[in-house]
Order: sequence, then C-alpha cells, then structure tokens
Amino acid sequence: MKNVRILGPGCKRCVATAEMARQAASELGIEIALEKITDYAAIAAYGIAATPGVVVDGRVVHAGGLPRSEDMAKWLAA
Repeated sequence: MKNVRILGPGCKRCVATAEMARQAASELGIEIALEKITDYAAIAAYGIAATPGVVVDGRVVHAGGLPRSEDMAKWLAA
C-alpha cells in the first residue's frame, strides 16, 4: 500500500489532485492510504511553498499547480 499525502489548503486544485490520485490508484489496481494535509506548518515542513503538493511514501514528488494524470500514475506505480 502506498501512502499518499496531498498538501494544500483544500482549494479546487487540491481536491482535484486528491481525486486524480484515487483515480490513478484505481486504474493501476493498487491500494493507497490518502491523507489531506491542510495545516500550513505541516506543509512548510515538507519544504513546499506552492500547493498542491504530492508526497508519496514520504517523498515529495510534486509542488505547485495541478499535476498531470500520467505523472500521478508514474509516481504511484514506482
């Protein structure tokens, strides 16, 4: 199981990023534990200045703007 954290205040892009992660996991047939982090101090602890951020298994893979769905699938499959 992959641990996925979406970092952001809960804006539309953050919600879309979380849904993108769910969709990619479903298409890949893998389970994910999805957590949304909205606390600014917790987000800053990852070194992210722009949201949404994506953290997969403790590693920051994306920050700022909506990620591409093919990239999300690549990060989850790795």
